[in-house]
Amino acid sequence: MTSSEFGPPLSPSVRHDFLVLARSVPALLRDPAVEAAWAGPSALAEFGVGALAGHLAYQILSVPEALAAPVPEEPVVSLLGHYERVEWIGAGLDDEISVRIRSGGEQDAAVGPHALADRVDSAVAESAVALAAAGNRPVRIGLWGPWSLRLDDFLTTRMMEIAVHSDDLAVSTGIAAPVLPPSATDTVIDLLARLAARRHGPTAVLRALSRAERAPGTIAAF
Repeated sequence: MTSSEFGPPLSPSVRHDFLVLARSVPALLRDPAVEAAWAGPSALAEFGVGALAGHLAYQILSVPEALAAPVPEEPVVSLLGHYERVEWIGAGLDDEISVRIRSGGEQDAAVGPHALADRVDSAVAESAVALAAAGNRPVRIGLWGPWSLRLDDFLTTRMMEIAVHSDDLAVSTGIAAPVLPPSATDTVIDLLARLAARRHGPTAVLRALSRAERAPGTIAAF
C-alpha cells in the first residue's frame, strides 16, 4: 500500500515525538525503584505497580501490532470522536472495561520489569522501521469498539497515554518522570485541554488557566 491511498503522508513530527516518548519507557521500566515496587500498589486505585507498568508498555507494544494488521474496515473517526466512544472514560473500577485494562496490564507485566523493557525495546525498533514507510492509514486495536483512527491520531493517543502513565509510574515509585520534548508536550497538553473543555466546558478551562481566583476545583480531562 502506498501512502497516497490513505490521504496525506504520516506527520514526521508525530512519528518523531512518538518514538522519542516510546524510547524513554524501557529505562523507566528498568529503574531499580520500579523493580523494588513491582509487586506493590501504585498511585492508581486497584492498579499494582507491575500492572501499571504493563499498561504503560502496552501503549508501545500495540503500535507494531496495529501496523501489521490488515487495514481495518471499520469507519474512521476523528481524534475527539474516538474519546466520545471509548468505554473507559467514566467507567467504575469494577466495570468490565476497567477490569480488562488492569488484567491486560497484569498479563504484560508477568514477565517482570527487565523482560518487559526488552519487549518494549523490540517494539520501538520495529515501529521505527514500520513508521518510516507508513502512510496515514487507518488502524485500530481490539480493545476499541467498531471504529478506527488515522495513524497520526492513533500515535497521538499513544503519546498521551505514555506521558500520563510514565508520570503515574514515577509517582508510584518515587522517581522523576521522564522529560517530554517540547513538541510532544504541546501535542499531549493540546489533547488533554480539548478533552477537559469537552468535559467541563471551555469557560472552566479558560478560568483555570488564566484566573486563579475563579478557577474551578478541577479541569481533569478524565
